[in-house]
Amino acid sequence: MAAETLLVGVLNVTPDSFSDGGRFLDPDRAVAHGLRLAEEGAAWIDVGGESTRPGSVSVGADEQIRRVAPVIEALARRLPSDVVISVDTADAAVATAALAAGARAVNDVGGLRDPGVARAVAEASAELVVMHARGTPATMQRDTTYEDLVGEVEAFLRDRIACATALGVDRQRIVVDPGLGFGKAMEDNPRLVAAVPRFKALGHRVMIGASRKAFVGRLTGVERAEDRLHGSVGAALAAAEAGADLLRVHDVLATRQALVVYAACRGG
Repeated sequence: MAAETLLVGVLNVTPDSFSDGGRFLDPDRAVAHGLRLAEEGAAWIDVGGESTRPGSVSVGADEQIRRVAPVIEALARRLPSDVVISVDTADAAVATAALAAGARAVNDVGGLRDPGVARAVAEASAELVVMHARGTPATMQRDTTYEDLVGEVEAFLRDRIACATALGVDRQRIVVDPGLGFGKAMEDNPRLVAAVPRFKALGHRVMIGASRKAFVGRLTGVERAEDRLHGSVGAALAAAEAGADLLRVHDVLATRQALVVYAACRGG
């Protein structure tokens, strides 16, 4: 288990995200939810203006910025200084605008498909999460076959780390994410959680985002994403035990309480 497992609270300001689309489109409501996530124990608030669920259609940079910038600006004014605001985007223009608005990290689910994301992060001396994904959200589930799942994800992340550092990103500020649900078969996702030690061996912090995802529903028989709390907490505990440094979750309070009790019991 990582010395300190941090929680990344999900804040989607989108109409079509897979579990909470439309709930926080109103900026005031989004800001209130972000503040609540921090009160519940989130160390990061991850603000996204574009759904990345399988089959989703890309949203232009201008619309993403319109959605996320006011929320980030308001949160930056009101959150404690030790809470990091990140922006969930694969677009360099959105990353640049979000960093200017007060974000201190970029969660790039495109794995630097747009190298400009790394340049923006380097210029702002911000943090960068690089995630493994195949294709785009619209196409990523068309091919989920791997000859060596963990090895191929590991090689991709190693290459993206090299790309980010070549573009000026501080190695200490890079986080890697194997991309659960992004171009993966259902049975691949638990294998990637179990492989966290291999990804940590790359020399970077590891983030795992299992919260409410389809594989959790498949394992538990729960169809609606918003009803997958218990399975999501189970995945979070497994990821923490494997050594994940950050857990990207919708349900911060429940996950934090589970981690506290688990750590206490594990340590005696």
